[in-house]
Amino acid sequence: MYRIGLFSKICKITVKTLRYYDEVGLVTPAFIDAENGYRYYTNDQLVIVHQVVSLRQMGFSIDEISAMLKHENVDGILEQRKSELVGQLKNVKDQLSRINHFILEKKEGQKMNYQAVIKELPECIVYSKRMVIPNYDAYFKLVPAIGEEVKKANPTLKCAVPEYCFIIYHDGEYKETNIDVEYCEAVTEWGTETDNIKFKKMPSISAVSVMHKGAYDTLGNAYAYVFKWIEENGYIATDSPRESYIDGIWNKENKEDWLTEVQVPVKKK
Repeated sequence: MYRIGLFSKICKITVKTLRYYDEVGLVTPAFIDAENGYRYYTNDQLVIVHQVVSLRQMGFSIDEISAMLKHENVDGILEQRKSELVGQLKNVKDQLSRINHFILEKKEGQKMNYQAVIKELPECIVYSKRMVIPNYDAYFKLVPAIGEEVKKANPTLKCAVPEYCFIIYHDGEYKETNIDVEYCEAVTEWGTETDNIKFKKMPSISAVSVMHKGAYDTLGNAYAYVFKWIEENGYIATDSPRESYIDGIWNKENKEDWLTEVQVPVKKK
C-alpha cells in the first residue's frame, strides 16, 4: 500500500485532489491508520484513479463520473457529453470563421463600418401592408399613412415593447426603384383588419444582423456586406431580408444619425 503523498506522485495528481475525491465518495482510501490518520491506497486504486483522471480530461463532472463508476446510465452520460462537445465544436468553428473573415477584411484595408451578429428574433404578432414603392423616399409619406389607418381601425392597439417595426423586401435583392415591400409593426395582440392592413404571426428566426448608420440611399453597402458575410461564413439566407428602423426622420434631424438594422434570416449550410 502507498501513503497518500507517494500515491499522489504516482498518479500525478495533488494530495488535495485525492482528499477531495475522498470527501465526495469517488475514491476513498483503502485504509486509514486510526492512530495517526495516515491514508493508504492500493495498486487496484491506481486503476480507479486513472479512470477518474481520464474521464475528467474528457470533461465529465464528478457526479457523472461517480455514476459511471457505479455503471449507472453510462451510455446516456456518454451520449450527452458527446452532444455537448459537438455543439462546442460547431460554435468554435463558427467563431474561427468569423475571425478569419475579420482578419481578411483588415488585410484588404476595408473600413470596419459593419459588424455581423447572429440574432434570435422571437415570434411576434404584426400588422402589415404589402406594396410596391417607387423609391425609398416614398416611405416618408406611406409609413405615417399606414399608422393612421391602423389607429383609426384599432384605437386601443398597443405596440410591442421593445418596439419593432420593419420592412420585408420580397424582391430578394437590393433595388432602388419599384421595390416590393411589406411594412410590419409588432403589436401586443390581434386587431381589426382593413382592406389594406392585415394581421399575422411572424415565426421566430435566426438572422444575421448588421447596423447601418446614415441615409437610406446608402443601404446598398450594408446589403453587400451582409450577403458577402453570409456566403463566407457558411450560412445561407432562408427568407427575405428585413430592415428594422431604430432612429430616423421622426427623432433625428440629420440623416447621418439615422440608424437602421438589416436582418437576413439564415441557417448554417
